[in-house]
Amino acid sequence: MPVDREKLGALLERVVGDLSATYGGAMVSLGDKLGLYRAMAGAGPLTPAEVAARAGCAERYVREWLNAQAAGGYVEYHPLSGAYELTPEQEAVLADPDSPVFVAPAWDVPASFFIDEEAMVTAFRTGDGVAWGDHHPRMHHGVARFYRNAYRASLVDEWIPALDGVADALVAGARVADVGCGHGHSTVTLAEAFPASAFHGFDAHGPSIAAARENARAAGVAERAAFEVADARGYPPGGYDLICFFDCLHDMGDPEGALRHAAGSLAPGGTIMLVEPYAGDRVEDNLTPVGRLYYAASTVLCTAHALSEHGPQALGAQAGEARIAEVCRRAGLTRVRRAAETAFNLILEVRP
Repeated sequence: MPVDREKLGALLERVVGDLSATYGGAMVSLGDKLGLYRAMAGAGPLTPAEVAARAGCAERYVREWLNAQAAGGYVEYHPLSGAYELTPEQEAVLADPDSPVFVAPAWDVPASFFIDEEAMVTAFRTGDGVAWGDHHPRMHHGVARFYRNAYRASLVDEWIPALDGVADALVAGARVADVGCGHGHSTVTLAEAFPASAFHGFDAHGPSIAAARENARAAGVAERAAFEVADARGYPPGGYDLICFFDCLHDMGDPEGALRHAAGSLAPGGTIMLVEPYAGDRVEDNLTPVGRLYYAASTVLCTAHALSEHGPQALGAQAGEARIAEVCRRAGLTRVRRAAETAFNLILEVRP
């Protein structure tokens, strides 16, 4: 078939843009780890030598890095003075580790994709899975740091109040399980906000549980936020008033079994909160930049881990509300309500 030159040019422009963004992501990761963005935050225009001195780095490298940042629109360049500046908006995204839009750590995740590429090549050819714990640690840390601020921004002020009666129960004193808790940022956030309640985080990945315990100690909530290595079908059923699954149900090889175990672990009147990646119910609904991100992550992380568990189902990160609700119903959880949503997440309230 003849090649449409206009379509070819548009495709190549898109590919070069993506390649440029990939290179730029590596630069963001360097800037985050070296403290270059933090060195520029709130300082106004700085020369490369001044940025280098503030960050403790070599000026020649910093100068080249700054030009890459300016070309990507991640710092401002002032041609007359030859200085570079981080705007307040750029600071929120790249330099402030407590900002709800801080995304610099997110580039650790695609970095792990490249590191783990050979394992994925084998998985594609054999159909075998790749477990979460078998990925490079950059992935675990990148996911934890990226989601930490999103949860801190929305969990207590928006998501919990959207669940019927749950906020009042937590204030009065409730028993909470955080299934698939990872590094425990969601558990710690809840424990800080609701000191009368007791929190129990469970994850099958031992190093993540070790990190969660350290995060709880650092936050001063270790007495009411305990962590244990256990999978989603093996944690102790303890009559929980709230059981949370933060961006993890779709990673499980047996999500129905996980929900059935959760249903049997609820106290009377208890609630399950499912936080899942935002997705429509049809492929064509998800052909967006966010959908592209999630489908890629699903290929390497979510679907790969579910297949590693040899369960009956691998939902993937873009399962959509209808498929999730159907899994809930098969597990005996008949009341499913969309309580809230963001550009990245669906928050579902689930009850028997």
